[in-house]
Amino acid sequence: MNRLAERLGAEFVSAVEAMHACRGRVVVTGMGKSGIIGQKIAATLSSTGTPAFFLHPAEAIHGDLGMVVRGDLVLALSYSGDTEEILRLLEFLKRLEIPLIAMTGDPASTLARAASHHVSVMIPREACPLNLAPTASTTAMLAMGDALAMALAQKRGFREEDFAALHPGGRLGKKFLRVRDLMRRGDRIPRVAAGTPMPDVIHEMSAKMMGITAVADSEDRLIGVISDGDLRRRLEADPYLLSRSAGECLHGKPRTVPEDEFASAALRLMETSKITSLFVTETDDRLVGALHLHDLWGVGLF
Repeated sequence: MNRLAERLGAEFVSAVEAMHACRGRVVVTGMGKSGIIGQKIAATLSSTGTPAFFLHPAEAIHGDLGMVVRGDLVLALSYSGDTEEILRLLEFLKRLEIPLIAMTGDPASTLARAASHHVSVMIPREACPLNLAPTASTTAMLAMGDALAMALAQKRGFREEDFAALHPGGRLGKKFLRVRDLMRRGDRIPRVAAGTPMPDVIHEMSAKMMGITAVADSEDRLIGVISDGDLRRRLEADPYLLSRSAGECLHGKPRTVPEDEFASAALRLMETSKITSLFVTETDDRLVGALHLHDLWGVGLF
């Protein structure tokens, strides 16, 4: 791996440039163990903003070549550089003028010489005691494929937001959920006006089942909140609470969150503040949503 890193240079840069210039898909192909590595490289490219798929070379020469079209680029993996099934694709690629990046351990091989760009993954020997089974060579291919994908993602300006958009499911998807994806909107937001009588405030809190309500002005700007805790504390101190209005009982300067914040960050804010609800506002304090702890737990954020 260290020797591989030391050899990174112009050939690597030219391969990244070619992949960046590709307006179609990156078609990754390889036979045997190289093919397995190729599948992973294609998946990594796709998940980091570069449309890619794996094409089995043996299936390709039996009809799947139709999956490759003008505008695509082919990344071919073969440590020897003379894998027969891959060499049989060369004429087709040449006819369609499809750029070819070869990843081999032999720059003098047939595949390397036929390629538009060659990336060397040459190793001193395999980890196999017999120096036969692809071990160190496949590790080198995997590392080089990841390096290509990461350099390409950086060149494209691929952001955390882009990664989140491509990973909506599983733990990764949960990690990148935004507040806007989970917040309650419209009539589901508990809200009252400053002049609302307290009995109606309590009714709104019960109906929306968040244990809190926003108090907003005529332009829907958040001016404060009233929570279950506020009600209990005020009832102990104020026997005339039910004759008052929301504006007289509200708690000003509530904690809020913007809708483009990560849901995980909203959860941390709730935990550190020891609260169960947040209101979602825009920069002008306009109320756009509400978020409850149960909304976060419901998708597995905890």
